[in-house]
Amino acid sequence: MPYVLSHGKSPHGTDWINESAAECYLPLLRALDKLQHEGIHPRWTVNVTPILAEQLEDPAFKDGFEEYCQAKIDAAVADGKQFEKEGPLWMQGLAEFWQRQYTRALVEFKHKWGRSIVEGFKHFQDTGSIEIITCGATHGYLPLLGTDESCSAQVKLGVQTYERHFGRKPRGIWLPECAYRPRYDWKAPVGQNETSWPRKGVEEFLAENGIEYFFVDSHMIRGGEPLGTYAANFPQLAELFARSKKNFQEQIGYRSEYEHYELPNGVVCMSRDPQTTVKVWSGDSGYPGDEHYLEFHKQLYPGRLRYWRISQNKQDLGQKQPYDPYAAFDKIQGHAEDFIRTVKGALANYRGLSDRTGTLVAMYDTELFGHWWWEGPEFLYEVARQMHNDPDLECVSGGTLIDEDPPRHSITLPEGSWGEGGYHYIWINDGNLWTWEKLYPCERRLRKLVRDFGKGPAQEVIEQAARELLLAEASDWQFLISTFSARDYAEVRFNDHIERFDRLADIAERLATGGSMTEAEQTFYDDCRQKDAPFPNLDLNLWAPVDVSQPSPIFTRK
Repeated sequence: MPYVLSHGKSPHGTDWINESAAECYLPLLRALDKLQHEGIHPRWTVNVTPILAEQLEDPAFKDGFEEYCQAKIDAAVADGKQFEKEGPLWMQGLAEFWQRQYTRALVEFKHKWGRSIVEGFKHFQDTGSIEIITCGATHGYLPLLGTDESCSAQVKLGVQTYERHFGRKPRGIWLPECAYRPRYDWKAPVGQNETSWPRKGVEEFLAENGIEYFFVDSHMIRGGEPLGTYAANFPQLAELFARSKKNFQEQIGYRSEYEHYELPNGVVCMSRDPQTTVKVWSGDSGYPGDEHYLEFHKQLYPGRLRYWRISQNKQDLGQKQPYDPYAAFDKIQGHAEDFIRTVKGALANYRGLSDRTGTLVAMYDTELFGHWWWEGPEFLYEVARQMHNDPDLECVSGGTLIDEDPPRHSITLPEGSWGEGGYHYIWINDGNLWTWEKLYPCERRLRKLVRDFGKGPAQEVIEQAARELLLAEASDWQFLISTFSARDYAEVRFNDHIERFDRLADIAERLATGGSMTEAEQTFYDDCRQKDAPFPNLDLNLWAPVDVSQPSPIFTRK
């Protein structure tokens, strides 16, 4: 979730976080609560990104979310009155269904979780139901960030923010977009006359911060070439891949996504299982595409409540049939049973090949469950319940896995991500190349500002400039531009953070050399602090110079 929180007059895109809270995060807490009352600890591994935690704990979100839920309740009541007058009666029943759903969300938020979704997840970690992992501070795409200092700051701030919210150190991390780059002589993929210089591998930043494990896509474990033909159009990207591949020594023996592996510095990587991915993720051939489940795209305005199911004709919104919650939820048990069979089949096949017990990692964007697939949290509940009662399966979190079954093999990884083509295409292409052309000079400028003026009269202005740069580094902007899902919005947001950074950097340089702020600049600075306010007490030492000549220490587990 990028930074979409609204402070004051300039809303970013607050509906995104409100929708996710109501449709995804609260239902997940509800599923965990039901499981806990049944004595079941599903031991899910849940990534709460630092920038999401910052927003969920902001009073502006908490007040706004209550207003959002009340607006949905009011819309359902209004829809129901309209349907009572004009019909159809089935829509009147669904309006009452939505009224109950949002009333429950509001009551749970205020009274069960004390207005803190983060505290709810913390509770289930503290009681052993889940393990929460961290992420890059603002989900910055680590392989393409322009300086090691920027990579280091993303990881260090991710760890610090996690400790502040969850009261312990994280053991694992979700690498933004599962994007990994090894150590090699790197050259910026944009710009003229760029020269190469040594860059640290992603796993080195993890080890330096006590991170024990991370996740990658299966093609990176198997060592396959990333797919796609875009390298021909981006010779600098092809050169990057060639450089990173030199450091990738193909291991002798069989590599499998059902094993977890240790990198040479001791950090462990786990990879995604492709079979369960398709079953749960695909809207075409997977469970979420079932005709009885709630249709995501067709909404009734102005309240934007949904009254239709996916139906047999998935493409024509005009042909959608009425949603029946009872028929939809009747499908969940069968889909959970099929998922269990798929898991057991994959693990049995691996045992036949390797003569040892394997581990299957099924990983998904959290917002799939409840937001995109309304019935998803109930599916997760049913899967956890069935797995708990299956003598052939054991559910473990990432940390528990490496404690109980330490990795048996050491490998190196190629560069890549879980995006289309397996490399960096989604995050750097013809449509979003310009974002990196703007970002790289800012990253270098911040490094210089911190080094030259980090202590002194410009410190607080530099801290706000650093916040703006962190928000500009979010991988979400390039993704939204590439997929056209919210292109205009992403372009405006990215440019806004870059422009704010540049203006704040100008002010900081003048303050550091004896100047002062004008009244207009003071107003602008105050507006930045109010509008873009995550990570209080931001420490500029996060951008301390990185010594590339010194590899990170070998990670040792207790």
